[in-house]
Amino acid sequence: MLRAGLLAILLASTASVARAQEAPREYLVVGDAIPEPLASRPGDAARGRAIVANRSVGLCLLCHSGPIPEERFQGTLSPSLAGAGTRWSVGQLRLRIADGARLNPDTIMPPYYRTTGLQRVAKAFEGKTILSAEQVEDVVAYLATLKE
Repeated sequence: MLRAGLLAILLASTASVARAQEAPREYLVVGDAIPEPLASRPGDAARGRAIVANRSVGLCLLCHSGPIPEERFQGTLSPSLAGAGTRWSVGQLRLRIADGARLNPDTIMPPYYRTTGLQRVAKAFEGKTILSAEQVEDVVAYLATLKE
């Protein structure tokens, strides 16, 4: 029950603060990864770091800690982002950001690039993703650099 309540808070917080994106593009999941980029341009690690660190866009640091020393009060509910680029491939990172529930149905992580099967979504955000395809690719590019 606590996990479901926390997920509802995370989704409500993310949806109310983040800029809603257009409907997601189709993508193919192969095993535990999305092997092909969601966007036509390559992700930018600097932009991805800014998204991860921004408490109004991705809210990543609400649950995760990571090698972003200037951000205080990082989360401890989920794995550290440090070493993410060693633990997972780019495709695996992409699926975890886009829709982590495909790997763990009980996850409390919001689906940043999914619009279906969500609960209590504000009308203004219905049919829109939390992050754009380009932003997902930026976050993936940043996480892929985290080797330690």
